[in-house]
Amino acid sequence: MNDLLNATLLGIVEGLTEFLPISSTGHLLIAEHWLGERSELFNVAIQSGAILASVVVFWPRLMTLVFGLKERANRDYLAKLVVAFLLTAAGGLIAKKLGFELPQTVAPVAGALIIGGVIMLLIEGILSGRAPVAEATWSVAVWVGLCQILAAVFPGTSRSAATIFAAMLAGMTARPAATEFAFLVGIPTMFAATGYEFLKAHGATSVHENWSALVVAFVVSAVVAFIAVRWLLRYVQTHRFTAFAWYRIVAGIALLAFVR
Repeated sequence: MNDLLNATLLGIVEGLTEFLPISSTGHLLIAEHWLGERSELFNVAIQSGAILASVVVFWPRLMTLVFGLKERANRDYLAKLVVAFLLTAAGGLIAKKLGFELPQTVAPVAGALIIGGVIMLLIEGILSGRAPVAEATWSVAVWVGLCQILAAVFPGTSRSAATIFAAMLAGMTARPAATEFAFLVGIPTMFAATGYEFLKAHGATSVHENWSALVVAFVVSAVVAFIAVRWLLRYVQTHRFTAFAWYRIVAGIALLAFVR
């Protein structure tokens, strides 16, 4: 396959799946199973595009938090974002020190997709009928921070799914509020993870990339992620996450059945 088309397809996969609760890491592993493995530098680049898109989408909210620190509500919300990020950063460093590595095979990804989908259905059932609560408590911050680590250790889990549902179970039952908190925590988390991977990739001596294809993939990822985030934020105003849960289950079963 033409390398430019290959890179474009991977950029689309990253942009679509980074923020939807279906696992970007898992989908990229699966996509590279057919399209061919790319360098860490390439994967860092397309993730950077997705991060840029999220920053653009949430720019007004970020500016309100940063420049509105005189307001107690803004200080409190920002403090909880920081605590959630620090918990994730500490847990991620511990996982690295213990030698946890993402598996490069399809079966663990398929299993995580199925298990995650079932858990999402169960949580939606548990929370069904509860009044929506938009308050970000310290319990929400702690659980979101801890659950981000799951996605770093188990591909197929999905960082967005783990954090959104952690927030909802911890009492932030309003889906739009839980989604926003999860995505805002994800910005510094993804910046830190991407920066770490970039330093590793930059230090590698065997990186050979088509730079034109890399730039195209970066731009495609950013544009698609921007559209995906904006769409999801509107979607959760009136919908549950049930459709994503069933997609995960069907996709996981299909992978186990047809991919070797």
